[in-house]
Amino acid sequence: MTRILIVDDQDDMRAGIRTMLALDPSLVVAGDLSDGLQVLPFLRDHPVDLVLMDIRMPGIDGVEATRRIRKEHPPEELRVIVLTTFDQDDIVLAALRAGANGFLSKTVSPAELVAGISEVVRGGGALSAAATAALIGHMTDSPPPVIDRELLRRFDALTPRERDVVVLVASGLGNDEIAAQMSVSPFTVKTHAVRAMTKVGARDRAQLVSFTFRAGLYP
Repeated sequence: MTRILIVDDQDDMRAGIRTMLALDPSLVVAGDLSDGLQVLPFLRDHPVDLVLMDIRMPGIDGVEATRRIRKEHPPEELRVIVLTTFDQDDIVLAALRAGANGFLSKTVSPAELVAGISEVVRGGGALSAAATAALIGHMTDSPPPVIDRELLRRFDALTPRERDVVVLVASGLGNDEIAAQMSVSPFTVKTHAVRAMTKVGARDRAQLVSFTFRAGLYP
């Protein structure tokens, strides 16, 4: 069972998320809060595996709340997925740098939300298509002045197929789109991506995209 804390200042949004999570019996809502300042006190008294965190809230925003969570709970102990209607690159980057494991739009379908939670709980990362585009947009608008040679050497360990998948991931394509382009199954794409993340030391898909650009391997 995955115990989830919902943090959002809108009552109807928290209720809607509860309804979506009820579709999967392995997901249990441990509580819901309307203020970022309430998060740490709640976590100290209640066991939680994952926090669904809104960005725009009274008190402190979701980025600051995530940053405070990370001071007491490492990523491997407690996962955080940021939920928001905003997909600007600065917000995406701020959330990821604060220690978020994923970034999903509030407009995702119930199936996409459950899939994103499952991916993050397994140790991966979740980025909505819009969030991925925002992250990639930031990378392309601000390319590194010097290629990170150490990161580039890590990519030398990839097979040609794994490298092809990584470049397509960095271009913003999802597993199904990559599978169609490469004429393989989505499972094969995911396998290549996971192996690539392991070889280059990326903790999730978002960091893999970042490493790819820093290594100079632009799509």
